[in-house]
Amino acid sequence: MSIVNYKTDYEIQQTAFDVLHKQLGISNLIRFMQQYDKGYGNYTVDRDEWQKNYTVDSLFAEIEANKTKHDIKKT
Repeated sequence: MSIVNYKTDYEIQQTAFDVLHKQLGISNLIRFMQQYDKGYGNYTVDRDEWQKNYTVDSLFAEIEANKTKHDIKKT
């Protein structure tokens, strides 16, 4: 039986930064990190707002309309 030592999220993040720093150098590491943005807002609330008018029937009708529009055969 083997024992698995799981790393914490912080330890994984530190290891990743160390590897990236070693492979990319500091300036390219910074450039890499600048490509990512946590965004803003609350996706769950936003999603509920833009999906509030959807029903199973309306989604099914839209799928069927797109099948017809694109001449997709039913299987």
